[in-house]
Amino acid sequence: MAMQFYASPEQIMRDRSELARKGIARGRSAVTLSYEGGVLFVAENISTALHKVSEIYDRIAFAAVGRYNEFENLRRAGVRMADATGLSFDRRDVTGRALANAYAQTLGAIFTEQSKPFEVEICVAEVGATPDDDELYRITYDGSVNDEPGRMAMGGQAEAVAGALRSDHRPDMSLGDAVRLAVRALGSVGGEGGAPRTIAATQLEVAILDRRRVGRTFRRITGAALAALLDGTPTQADGGDGLQSEPKTPGPGPDKPAESAASADLETSGEPPARTDQGEGKDA
Repeated sequence: MAMQFYASPEQIMRDRSELARKGIARGRSAVTLSYEGGVLFVAENISTALHKVSEIYDRIAFAAVGRYNEFENLRRAGVRMADATGLSFDRRDVTGRALANAYAQTLGAIFTEQSKPFEVEICVAEVGATPDDDELYRITYDGSVNDEPGRMAMGGQAEAVAGALRSDHRPDMSLGDAVRLAVRALGSVGGEGGAPRTIAATQLEVAILDRRRVGRTFRRITGAALAALLDGTPTQADGGDGLQSEPKTPGPGPDKPAESAASADLETSGEPPARTDQGEGKDA
């Protein structure tokens, strides 16, 4: 009979941690930070079909780095949990803290019980009435949860990116300043000989949770609006932020949720098309 090799529990956990950390570090970075008008997400992403940043619920969004198939399963589970809670109780009962705790339990169980851990690191963000009320939670591959102070970086050379953010980030920044800071931080690593890189708008995935909106607050920034933000060019519609003026979104009625603008591209003019509450919490 073949003799089985023995490995101590400590060695098994170290091996799993090393596997997960290496897998996450091989990916491209993503940044989340609070600014005056909400919460900003900027991720390096050359794919237009696969999203690293997505809506979860009214005022909650999800960003992730690592293996796409693994964090996409987590995102879908979070959407189902949020929808079930909102329908069974009240939409205000769906919180970023509860979702972060659920993700932590799931990832912790996978890390300890399965032979291969998930190679993912995720952020659950909930926008508040002011930047001080924003909640940013980092959940790592082993189920650890950290409450981040208004900014965070994940994936790739996350520590170096976070250092670039730390020096210049302010909660009262405009959207344009916040986008340029995030892109500058992402481009501060990975160049030839350690030199900064220039990241094109087509290589970025940018989205916000807009604290000024009623109901669902998630919006993507693409195309001409993103290019204007990166160039620092003011537009007639927004007075300098690259974001359209606030659409006239009706407040929620007694028996129905607010209309959605989750999938509206920000470079289109006028009001975004109204959506019903079907497909709640999912990207269009």
